[in-house]
Formats: sequence, structure tokens, C-alpha cells
Amino acid sequence: MESTLNAPVTANPAAKRRSLIQYLWVSARGFCMGSADVVPGVSGGTMAFILGIYEELVESIRMGGRPVFWRALARFDLREALRLVNFPFLAFLLAGIGLAIMTLAPGIEWLLVNQPVLIWSFFFGLVLASVVTVSKRIPTWTPALWGTLALGAVGAYWLVGLVPVETPVAPWFLFLSGAIAICAMILPGISGSFILVLLGKYQYMVAAVNNRDLLTIFWAGLGAVVGIVSFAQVLSWLFRRYHDLTVALLTGFMLGSLRKVWPWKETVQYIVGRHGEHIPTLERNILPPPGMEPVIALALAAAGFAAVIILDRVANQKQHA
Repeated sequence: MESTLNAPVTANPAAKRRSLIQYLWVSARGFCMGSADVVPGVSGGTMAFILGIYEELVESIRMGGRPVFWRALARFDLREALRLVNFPFLAFLLAGIGLAIMTLAPGIEWLLVNQPVLIWSFFFGLVLASVVTVSKRIPTWTPALWGTLALGAVGAYWLVGLVPVETPVAPWFLFLSGAIAICAMILPGISGSFILVLLGKYQYMVAAVNNRDLLTIFWAGLGAVVGIVSFAQVLSWLFRRYHDLTVALLTGFMLGSLRKVWPWKETVQYIVGRHGEHIPTLERNILPPPGMEPVIALALAAAGFAAVIILDRVANQKQHA
């Protein structure tokens, strides 16, 4: 019997029919994803996983690289091409992501500079709760799955400890940065924004968004489109063949990324940016100081943890409605 994995693809298996209200809910989820993606250390993919749209997102993006999609375009059958990529879902999701990035980038940038402990505390709770909720997607944990989780955790822990580098601003590197960052952006636990930090392009891209630098945004965006469509092919294959192992690996990524979002840090090395600002290149986590700050931070972490648990329950209720 022929495997369904090798059967010709004529439709997106993850696509769902939705009402307008349900599509607006998709935009709200996109807003949550965009809000997370702005912060270096938090993954929009984590939010997609929590909100129950991760596999539909991966499958929809994957269809953009399939021969059946390109054959529809070659026939100028735009309606069929849009159906294959689940266009309404992607359009409403991207609208929410774009709205979050455009509206929250200035505020997030200010908070990261002026109130870093508070914002990192909230996202620490968010990521920690994400580990709990995503791990529940595996019904039975075996030694192999625990080992895969440990592998992902160690890999992410090492990755987020790397030192950012100075890199060029040429179009080819902006394209490459966009392609690499977008792959991380759809991986729970691996932040696309943090990858931009490692590549020396996070502040540059935030400034481009705030200043409406369309040329910079174009080259990074073009790289993101190519990168995400290519990477979705790999992710989709992994989910189809090795679902529980993939979820265990992604859970490990989130667990290891907690190193990056720990609120209290000490700067060991820094570089001076183009405008005279100090940009940390090497930090180490430290214990919180005495006083009220740890109490407020703990409250914010608890709020982030609770927000994820609530979002997870709402998403589950909507899936079973």
C-alpha cells in the first residue's frame, strides 16, 4: 500500500474552514506571536505552539514550496494557488504579527533599555510555562524522548551563550540574516530576534522598522520568505515521521533558552555602537539583589506563566468546540 507521505499533494491537510470571527482570532494569535518575536530570547514559534496553530502554520508555509503550488501559478490559477497555501489563515496571521511589530517595537526597545529586569521577568515566566504546556503534547515520555529533550536543552543553552559579532550591512547579508532568523523564529525556544543579535543585526533591524527603512526591510524580508518556505519542508517532514521526538526536541530548545531570559545579568564585555551606545557582547547570569525588585519580578514572572496557561486552555477549548 502506498504511504500517504508519498502520495501526490493536492490540498493542505492542516487547512481549516473558519468564520470571520475565527479569522480575527487567528489575527489575535498572530499579534501574540509578533509580540514575542520582537524580544530577543522569546520565540514566536513558542506562541504558535501554545495557541494550537503551529502545525497548521508549518504545513501552510510548506505548501509554498511544493510543485503543485508552482504548477497552479504557472497556469495563472491564482485561486487554486491561494487555496493550497491556506491564504486566508496566513493573511490574517501575518496581519496580526505585522501589527504587533509595528506598534510594539518602540515600546519593547524602550523597556529593554530602561526596565530590562521587568520585561525579562515576564518573559521568563512565559517561556517556563511554555515548556510545561508543550510537553503535554507527548502522551507518554520514553527514555529516548527524555534524551532528545536533554539534547535540545543543551544545544539551546550553548547557542544563547554565544557572543554577538560585528557584521556587514550589505544587501546579501541582510538577506542571509532574514533567512536564518526566520527559521529560528518558527522554532519554539529559539528566538529569531536573538539570532539577529548574534548576527549583529537586531538593533539595526529594529531601527529600520522604526525609521521605515523600506530597502533594509525588503532585503531582510526577501530572505525571510526564502528561508521559511525552505525550512518548513524539513519541519513538516519531521512532524509527519517523528512527531513526538520533534516535540521533545522543541521542548528542550525552550528549556535551554531560559538561560537567555533570566532577568538578572552582569555585563562582562561590550562594544560601542554606531551612536555611542554600549552593546553587551558577553553577559553572565547573577542572583537577584535584595529589595523589592525581586518581588516585582516574581509577580511579573507569575503573570507571564499564568498568561500562557490561560492561552493554552482557551486554545484547547476552541479546538474541541
